[in-house]
Amino acid sequence: MVSRMRWLLAALGIASTAIAGTTVKQDGVLEAGRRAYEASEYVQAIQALQTAAAKDPQNGDVQLLLAKSYLELQEHDPAIKSAEKAVTIDPQNSIYHEWLGRAYGEKADHASWFSAISLAKKTRKEFETAVHLDEKNYSARQALIEFDCSAPGIVGGGEDKALPQIKHLAELDAAEGHYAAGNCRRQKKDFATADQEFMKALESDPRSAELIFDIGDYAVKRNQPDRLLAVADAEERVAPNDPRGHFYRGVALVLKKENPAEAERLLRKYAQKAPTRTGYPRPAAAHTWIGQLSENENKPEDAVKEYETALRLDPKNKMAQDALKRLKRR
Repeated sequence: MVSRMRWLLAALGIASTAIAGTTVKQDGVLEAGRRAYEASEYVQAIQALQTAAAKDPQNGDVQLLLAKSYLELQEHDPAIKSAEKAVTIDPQNSIYHEWLGRAYGEKADHASWFSAISLAKKTRKEFETAVHLDEKNYSARQALIEFDCSAPGIVGGGEDKALPQIKHLAELDAAEGHYAAGNCRRQKKDFATADQEFMKALESDPRSAELIFDIGDYAVKRNQPDRLLAVADAEERVAPNDPRGHFYRGVALVLKKENPAEAERLLRKYAQKAPTRTGYPRPAAAHTWIGQLSENENKPEDAVKEYETALRLDPKNKMAQDALKRLKRR
């Protein structure tokens, strides 16, 4: 199609070279935005994407990536504005509605009580619209189920609404259904049932990397090394190049006090490669677990160095804070 258009423009005596050059330049700007986003350079990504949006204001994918970039910086209002633009450009796009819901939800988490109610209602509406537009948008359906399991009725939540969604999701995909059931029980602090459902999810050949890794985060918080190994095994099947598998396998080995050299290698590799992005353990967490490994090996000086590195990267890392206090009391 592009070559035919160029031939036609040339036949009409129009400067097709200049027009083609503009297209290439625009594609280059958008690609630069994507690369910056993948490198966790969100300010640079926004700058490139704003340029791309100015040149192509009807490109919903540009607006979506802008919204994601703003969310990583916790700039909720511009994230909402970009996501709203994406929905306006293509109201039938399920993913755009899902991310608008996520943007509303993030702002609701940081808003006053009165504002949070309105934003929460908008959040649910967007998730519900996303599911209506595409019943196999599993991440949107999971978000809707989590909302209903955790949010009060005043904003439209309620477990009674979540249960039919979980049942239908289980009919579409067994792993997604077990995960949704486990996540709902997690919201209710019924961890015994959540444990069972999450293990069933891992045993049901899950295809979603984000599902697998969220179970990994749960297992880290619950100190469950065997589940972490199951997460790492599932990751090798679904997303073998994702660095999070190194993190979860490394933490499992630290918790089991097995193969410390391999545990350290995996955790350092993660710290070097991991993006700074929602859904990924922070590199500081890897250093914290290396510190725990050093404590296991009775190397308190090495442990202190790792914990201090973790706190330089993330001053709010409570595990590292508590560990340093413990070591300094010795």
